[in-house]
Amino acid sequence: MRATLRWAHADLRTHRGEALFIVLATAGVVASLLLAAALFGYATNPWQRVFTQSHGAHVWIHAGPTADTRRLADMDGVQSVAGPYPTAVTTVESRGTRASVELRAAAEPPATGRPLLTSGRWLDPAQTDGVVLESSLARALWAEPGDILTLPGPTRTLTVLGVADSAEPRYGPGERPGLVWALTPLVRSTVGHTGQVIGLRLTDPGDTDYAVQRAVTLLGARAVTDVAPWQQARAEAQGDNRLLGQVLGLFGLGALIAAGLAMHGAIGTRIRGHLRDISVLKAIGFTPSQVVRIFLLQHVAYALLGAVLATSLTQVLGGRIPGRLGDAVTVWQGAPGHTAALVSVPVLAVLFIAATTGLAAWRAGRVPPVPGLRAAAPPGDRLPRLARRALGLRIPAGLVLGWHKVFTRRPRSLATAARLALPLLLIVVAMSAWTTIDRFDTRPEEMGLASTLTVRPDESLGEPDVKTLMARNPDITGVHAGVQVAALVPGQTGTIALRGLGTRKDPYPFSVVEGRPARGPDEAVAGQGLLDLLDVRVGDWVRMTVGPQPQILHIVGRSIEPANGGRVISTPLDTLRENDPELRPTLYRLQLRPGADPHRVAAALTADAQGRFDVHPVSNPADGLSPLRAVVAGLIVVLALIGLIELLTAIGGMVREGERDLLALKAIGLAPRQITAITVTATACTALAAVLTGTAVGLPLAHWLIDAQGRSSGIGAGIAQGPPAALLALFVAAAVLGAAALAALPAARAARLRPADTLSAGG
Repeated sequence: MRATLRWAHADLRTHRGEALFIVLATAGVVASLLLAAALFGYATNPWQRVFTQSHGAHVWIHAGPTADTRRLADMDGVQSVAGPYPTAVTTVESRGTRASVELRAAAEPPATGRPLLTSGRWLDPAQTDGVVLESSLARALWAEPGDILTLPGPTRTLTVLGVADSAEPRYGPGERPGLVWALTPLVRSTVGHTGQVIGLRLTDPGDTDYAVQRAVTLLGARAVTDVAPWQQARAEAQGDNRLLGQVLGLFGLGALIAAGLAMHGAIGTRIRGHLRDISVLKAIGFTPSQVVRIFLLQHVAYALLGAVLATSLTQVLGGRIPGRLGDAVTVWQGAPGHTAALVSVPVLAVLFIAATTGLAAWRAGRVPPVPGLRAAAPPGDRLPRLARRALGLRIPAGLVLGWHKVFTRRPRSLATAARLALPLLLIVVAMSAWTTIDRFDTRPEEMGLASTLTVRPDESLGEPDVKTLMARNPDITGVHAGVQVAALVPGQTGTIALRGLGTRKDPYPFSVVEGRPARGPDEAVAGQGLLDLLDVRVGDWVRMTVGPQPQILHIVGRSIEPANGGRVISTPLDTLRENDPELRPTLYRLQLRPGADPHRVAAALTADAQGRFDVHPVSNPADGLSPLRAVVAGLIVVLALIGLIELLTAIGGMVREGERDLLALKAIGLAPRQITAITVTATACTALAAVLTGTAVGLPLAHWLIDAQGRSSGIGAGIAQGPPAALLALFVAAAVLGAAALAALPAARAARLRPADTLSAGG
C-alpha cells in the first residue's frame, strides 16, 4: 500500500493539470445534476405544498346563478366540497393597471380549498369593502395589504386586507380572471357577470375527467361555464421551471457520459504511455489486481473530490444564485427529499465514472512484465498514393505526415474523435436552445406572437370608435379585432379557448407550421395542446359548446400557440358572427412598428382613451425562460472543460508516440519544426473530424429535442432554430485552431529532445 501511494503521488505531481481538469469537470457535472434536481423539485413542490396544506379541490366548476350545484356533493367519489360560492366577474384597477377579476363570496376560510394567507389578514365583517387577493393577481396589480382598488362605477373602492396562495389556476391577463375573496353583500352588489363556483375534492384524483363528465351531465351543459381540473392548475404552476429542469437534467446527464468517456480515454492513453512503468511495477511484485486498483482508485479519488466540491458549493452558495435558480435551490433545500438527493446524485455520478474507467484500468492489469519491443518505422514508408502525390506537389511534409498519422491509427483516432465529438455535440444543442430562446425576442411573429399588445375597451366604445383612437398612434401598424371565450370540449371534461381573431379580408397572421391558414367558412387553426387534448389531427372536424350554442369547426392548420398551453382554436371573427350576428369584438390585437416601445404605446393609448382602454402586453414564453440563458452558458463552459480534458489527453498520447518516432523522423531529414507540424496537424485533423461530426449530429438532434419539448408543452413543434451559419463556422474554426494551439507547445518541446532522451520511451 505504501508503494502504491508513493507511485500515485509521483504520478499526480507529474500530471497536475490533467488531475485538476478531471476534478473541475466532475464538479461541474455533479453541480449541474444537483441544480436539475432542485429545479425539478421547484417545478412541483410549491404547488403541491399549497394543494396539500389548503386541502385543495381536484376540480372547480363554474356555473350559472340558477344551477343547483349542491347536488354535486352527493355524487359518488366526492369526498368533500367547497361552496357553492356566489361570484361576480368585474374589473379592478390599481396604480393605473387593470385586471379582470372574479369576486367570490367567502366570509370564512373554507375547509376545502382554503386560501393560505401570505400577508395581511382574512376578511373582516366589520369592513364591508375589504378583500383578499390571490397572490398571482396581487403581483400583476402590484397590490399589498392596505392598498385601494377601484371598481367600475361612481367612486367604488375596495381595500386589500390580505394576499393568499391558492392551488387553483392562476391569473392570466386576457385569459383567466384573477381570484378575489370578498364578503357576500359586496359580491351581490357588484355589477358584472354573476354566477357560482363549487370545488369538488375526490377520493380518487385519477377519476377527475369522469367526475367532471357526470357533474356536467347532472347540471346540464348549458349551466356549466368553465371547468378547471387540478392537472391544469399544476401544469400552469410548473410552467417554465419544468423546462429548465428538463434542459439542465438532459445536459447534466450528457455531460456525465462525456466526462466518463473522457476519463476512460485518459486512463487508456495513460496506460499506453506508461507501459514501461507498469512493467516495472509488475517486475517488482505488483499483481494485476493491484495495478488495476492503482489507476482506478486514483481516478475515482479525482471524481470523489470533484463531487464533494460540487455538493458543498451547491449546498452553501446555491441559494445565493440570482433569479429563479437561487429560489429553486432554497425551496429544494427545505423539501423532504433534499437530503436523499444531495447524497444519491454525487454517489451515482462517482459510481458511473468508476464504471466507465474500470475497463481501461483492467487493461493495465494485462500488460506483461516485459513488454514487446515496438519497431520504429519511418512514417514515410508505405505512404498511400494520395500522400505521395501531395508530397510531389511540394505540400509541406509535416502536414502530409500529420494527416497520414491520423489515418494509419484509424481505430484509435476514431475513438478519440468520437469521445471529443460528444461534448461538442452537446454544445451545438445548447447553442440551438439559446438561439431558439432569442428567436422569441427577435422574431416573435414566427413564434405565434405576431401582436405585441392586447387592448380591451369599455363596452361604451364601439368598434369604429376604438379603431379611430388607435389610428392616431403612428407606432401601431396593425389592428385585429377579436373575441375569446371558454368552450366545453367534446365529452364535456374540460374547457378550451375559442378565439375569433381577424377577418377573412384582413386575416390575423398566425404562425401556421402545418396545414394552411383558415380562409373559408367554419375553418380554424389550432394549437398542439388542443390537438392532443381532443386526440385530433389537422383535417378533422371538432364540435364544442359555447354556452348554449354549439360550434363546429374544421381544423385546416396547426399554429404555434404559446398561450393557454396550446389549448386554443382560432377562427376568423366572421365565422363566429355567422352563429351570432350581434357579436361584438371584446379585444384588439395590435402590431407595432419595429423598435416601438410597448410600454410607451400602452400609456399613450390609455391616455387618449381617457382610461376606457385596458392595455396588456402579450405574454412571451421567453420572459419565463430568461434564467435558461445563464444555465446554457454555464453548461457550455462545463462541456468545453470536458472537451478540453479529452483534447489534452489526445495531445499527450500523440506527443508520446511522436517521441518514439523521433529518431526515425530525424533520420529521414525532418527538422524540429516539421516534426512539430506533424503532431499539430494530427491534432487539428482529429479536432476537425470531431467538430464536424458533433455539428452534423447536433443540429438535427437539437431540432428534435426542442420540437419534442414544444409538443409536450402544447406550444407545438416548429419552434426550433439552429445557430447562425457564421456562429457555427466560428465554432468549428475555434475548435480546430484551439486544438492546434494547445498541441503546438508540447509538440515543439518533444521535437527538441535529444536522441538519448527518447530511448526510454520505447516501452
